[in-house]
Amino acid sequence: MAPFLGELNKESFVALLKNLIGESKYVQNNPPELIPEEDRIVKHLLEVLLPFSTTTGGGPLIINHVAYKPNRGNLIVEYPGTEPNKILSFVGMHMDVVTANPSDWEFDPFSLSIDGDKLRGRGTTDCLGHVALVAELMKKLGETKPKLQSTVVAVFIASEENSSIPGVGVDALVKDGLLDKLKHGPLFWIDTADKQPCIGTGGMIPWKIHVTGKLFHSGLAHKAINPLELAMEALKEIQSRFYKDFPPHPKEKVYGFATPSTMKPTQWSYPGGGINQIPAECTISGDVRLTPFYSVSDVLKKLQEYVEDLNQNIEVLDSRGPVSKYVLPDENLRGRITISFDEASSGVACNLESPGFRVLCKATEETVGHVKPYSITGTLPLIRELQDEGFDVQTAGYGLMATYHAKNEYCLLSDMCQGYQVFTSIISQLEDY
Repeated sequence: MAPFLGELNKESFVALLKNLIGESKYVQNNPPELIPEEDRIVKHLLEVLLPFSTTTGGGPLIINHVAYKPNRGNLIVEYPGTEPNKILSFVGMHMDVVTANPSDWEFDPFSLSIDGDKLRGRGTTDCLGHVALVAELMKKLGETKPKLQSTVVAVFIASEENSSIPGVGVDALVKDGLLDKLKHGPLFWIDTADKQPCIGTGGMIPWKIHVTGKLFHSGLAHKAINPLELAMEALKEIQSRFYKDFPPHPKEKVYGFATPSTMKPTQWSYPGGGINQIPAECTISGDVRLTPFYSVSDVLKKLQEYVEDLNQNIEVLDSRGPVSKYVLPDENLRGRITISFDEASSGVACNLESPGFRVLCKATEETVGHVKPYSITGTLPLIRELQDEGFDVQTAGYGLMATYHAKNEYCLLSDMCQGYQVFTSIISQLEDY
């Protein structure tokens, strides 16, 4: 541990978090209706950090408030070390939250309430709890001014929960070169949960399969091409080919992935009509969750090939009952399948050989009592972009996976206290590297 940084000042942390959760209503991210104003969070961070900054002359913290859109700032806070190329960073603490409907909650999502060890409210786990936690760490560095070889940088970011408005958050900071120097040391992305290192995430490919048949009265099913049946059979075939081509990968065991890659439907729609009508078309949508050992572009290519092959050989698909069919030769009609994709993202496998990973594991074991890195096929697309840009990304978080994006979100103060100890241990260990 870094004794000069002590333990988390609980009163100070809770007071700051109370202010942040009080703004959570205004940082919900779901455009176009809800566009967050992250500067409401920045304002509270500046109140805490400016007194220890070069801006006011009160301390060593170098603070840079960078906004690419009105009211939507990012905040970079730097505690300078003595060695020019020694650096570590805490990044990913985002100042926007997912939406919350107060009528669905047992308590007010937009104000902090305390129930024993529980700190309750939207953003406590994801991610305003981490925003407050890392702000307290930087404040302590500014107050105590320890002599460190490593520069410690915290990057509080805008716009993580929704990417439909680009060029606001970490993507813009990277593009502008404002994070370049963080490539000289480990970057800890603080936006996961359950106190263990998250070492792998999934890629995601949202897909839509649109099926065209022929509309007809359901009493004369032999004159129709039933797009619902065709969609079900086609999807079954596409899924079985997917699982053959992208089976569980040996590295998934090494990384502790909870599941292999999956492809499944999650939504079904059709234009409407009477119960006695076989419709003309329908659409099934879903996603592929892909472990990072497979390439997204390979999957896109394969899915397209499966669909082209099925269109050419639609007669061989299983049908349902004696008059179910996907071709009407007399009318020169064939059922048709098309597939389209929304924006895809790739997964991440963290570097298990890096000093960043080693110190995170040791710090976790010392503080939590055990270390068990895990991987999930949830997505963190921003991390992959950082990794591709040459950053050594490791990830951790001290909220609760069970309340992530959930109703009645909360975190535990005791977990956040352990998170603070992990951070101080990381800083201390990296001094000796």
